[in-house]
Amino acid sequence: MRIIDSVAVVTGAAGGIGAAIAQRLLEQGGKVALSDISADRLAATVAELADRFPGRVLGRPGDAAAETDLVALIDSATTTLGPVDLFFANAGVGGGPGLAATDAQWEQALSINLMGHVRAARLMVPQWLERGSGYFVGTASAAGLLTQIGSATYSASKHAAVGFAEWLAVTYGDRGVRVSCLCPMGVDTALLTGFGTDEAADTRLAARAVTGAGKVLQPLDVADRVLEAVAAEQFLILPHPEVAEFLRRKTSDHDRWIHGMQRYRVTLES
Repeated sequence: MRIIDSVAVVTGAAGGIGAAIAQRLLEQGGKVALSDISADRLAATVAELADRFPGRVLGRPGDAAAETDLVALIDSATTTLGPVDLFFANAGVGGGPGLAATDAQWEQALSINLMGHVRAARLMVPQWLERGSGYFVGTASAAGLLTQIGSATYSASKHAAVGFAEWLAVTYGDRGVRVSCLCPMGVDTALLTGFGTDEAADTRLAARAVTGAGKVLQPLDVADRVLEAVAAEQFLILPHPEVAEFLRRKTSDHDRWIHGMQRYRVTLES
């Protein structure tokens, strides 16, 4: 996949991983439409990038889980920049803690972390099949391959995002629609900061589980790995390579892995 002269859409792009992916796409010669539900933060990011890459940046605030907002975003990108070649479904939320999570928190996590991907794919895949090419990148999490101590909603919704990306790749990957799934551990973003400062004990536990499991990466480092994987058309993107070993241990002996995670949880709680 070549980035130069391509058109990409990135959701959740006001900061963090989304803004970093947009920056790297622009640095490689692409054109990018950024979206985020935070209009003010998005405007600041777009202004900064547009100053560096004039004529190649579009910003449109909106809800990445709302079909009407996604339609408007894709239409704006197509009209202003050209047909969309890549879609980065990057917007995400932490959701609620454990069994105390409300139905509303479950609905929000599943809506954004999963259905935002599904609705984007519904809109983009038919276009890509007609054109013969396209690329979908879903941001999930290492929690979607392993689990997230302290947050049931995050763990379950990110597992669902991984499952959807796998299904998408199996169903359309040999028909010109390439698919990647991003599964990092700790990244220095507002989402991780929010986990750590939340008053709920389970949510603070979730932050400690992430920061204690491995290095916290910078968003631009993650973006570099994403674009490398896209260039290679690699499905699973693991900015933290140790996740592959954690996953191997999980799948080779699930019971042993669960017991190990239980022990890890106890150390975090003490």
